[in-house]
Amino acid sequence: MHSPPGKVALVTGAAKRLGRDIALSLARDGWDIAVHYRASEAEAFDTVDQIKTLGRNAAAIQCDLSNQAETRLLLPLAINQLGHISCVVNSASLFSYDDAQCFDQAKLDAHMHSNLAAPIMLAQALHAATPDGAQSVVINLLDQKLFNLNPDFLSYTLSKSALHTATTLLAMSLAPKLRVVGLAPGLTLVSGDQTASQFEKAHQQTVLGKSSTADDIAQAVCYLASAHGITGTTLIVDGGQHLTPLQRDVMFLAK
Repeated sequence: MHSPPGKVALVTGAAKRLGRDIALSLARDGWDIAVHYRASEAEAFDTVDQIKTLGRNAAAIQCDLSNQAETRLLLPLAINQLGHISCVVNSASLFSYDDAQCFDQAKLDAHMHSNLAAPIMLAQALHAATPDGAQSVVINLLDQKLFNLNPDFLSYTLSKSALHTATTLLAMSLAPKLRVVGLAPGLTLVSGDQTASQFEKAHQQTVLGKSSTADDIAQAVCYLASAHGITGTTLIVDGGQHLTPLQRDVMFLAK
């Protein structure tokens, strides 16, 4: 198995935050990038411009990952603009608070559509688009909290736990054309209403004295994209955050 000539990746949620850093890092590593966005159009086109200044090709593609019809069109649209795609990075993620006391089905459904169903459909599409004798890769962004559970963000956690299981099942089902791997960051960027000082305090609560940075995650994506012997497993990149059990999400403990 080998990847076809040229390296083209689709990165979901690539307009800003971690997805943007991943897209730029892959571009520096020689990949052309399909920049997916939902609503952040201006940021998406800015990311495209930055990728082009790095000497790579890029295109911005809008898609609501909670919409099945739109999601099924995303990979074909990307291929139409940039050519054969051999890597999909599922970075886009719905991250909305709930817990056992305020749980409702609608919030769970929303998380499952965006965080689970969409990555599965994109893996299905990539497998179908990969020629015989070639190999592509799906990289699913997960979360260190799957290995260090606390009850905060119930629906989000359930959706990422299901995606973790799907990573294993898809790796079994779609081999050898597809490698499917997970990448579990720790606390990487300021979330919600955190202040900079609160984030810094939370970020330091690991055995290494700091959790993951955006650059750590982007480097790990580049590694996994070309690590042809890896499939069906998850790389935890969190500064050891998962090694310290917590009763609440770390973003709350640091307030």
